[in-house]
Amino acid sequence: MSKVKVGFVQMSCSGDKAGNLAKASQQIREAAAKGAQIVCLQELFTSLYFCDVEDYDNFSLAEPIPGPSTDSLQKVAAELGVVIIASLFEKRAQGLYHNTTAVLDADGAYLGKYRKMHIPDDPAYYEKFYFTPGDLGYKVFKTKFATIGVLICWDQWYPEAARITALMGAEILFYPTAIGWATSQDEATNVEQYNAWQTMQRSHAVANGIHVVSVNRVGFEQEGRMKFWGGSFISNPFGTIMYQASHENEEVYVQELDIALTDRYRTHWPFMRDRRIDSYAPITKRYIDEA
Repeated sequence: MSKVKVGFVQMSCSGDKAGNLAKASQQIREAAAKGAQIVCLQELFTSLYFCDVEDYDNFSLAEPIPGPSTDSLQKVAAELGVVIIASLFEKRAQGLYHNTTAVLDADGAYLGKYRKMHIPDDPAYYEKFYFTPGDLGYKVFKTKFATIGVLICWDQWYPEAARITALMGAEILFYPTAIGWATSQDEATNVEQYNAWQTMQRSHAVANGIHVVSVNRVGFEQEGRMKFWGGSFISNPFGTIMYQASHENEEVYVQELDIALTDRYRTHWPFMRDRRIDSYAPITKRYIDEA
């Protein structure tokens, strides 16, 4: 298909896992009613963002994938005829956990999962405590409506991840995300951080000649110390913002994308043609020094 309607759900979350899943399911229904064929949910949408602390009790939030949440969402996908991209806390085995996104096709079929490759460890983002780095490699999923690539939050900062996923045939890149501002932080720093975040992802769209859809959560968490900045957006293959969501409000938005435009962008600015793959071996080093 040349044209596909993609939707995203930017929402606030609570400590009620079942309530968050029900809320997300209702938002998917709203997106489908607006014509969405592919709907992307934000990172770890079934809970509050629990990585602000290192707390062993939070491992109880995890579940197998496939598992209860994917079972529920598969029914929604089949009923509505939509593809669902669902970011979940995966319990792979006792003591082994991942930050994982499942992809469900429009007939409800489970297409597979992507495990987050880049795991951050920063104040209020202690993800290394919870998540083992992904070991499935980069992934694309051939859905009913498009071949899509999925990366997760901290993956956003790595052009290598976007490039490899694009080289695997992704027609659209989706980034489920949870990122925000400390409420003690000044506004100028907030603006600078958001602009850096968005610019980085727009650059992936330009470098690879494909659309990028980034979906963030919104609202105050951590007893008001963290404001998740929303600002979900869709970029065309030249980095032009087709839509940007509010920093304040929940939103369900649907945008039609013409993925056939990739060929035009890639032939007019032929970055793919001119890649010097023979010269890139040093990128596999941690740092290029005498050692």
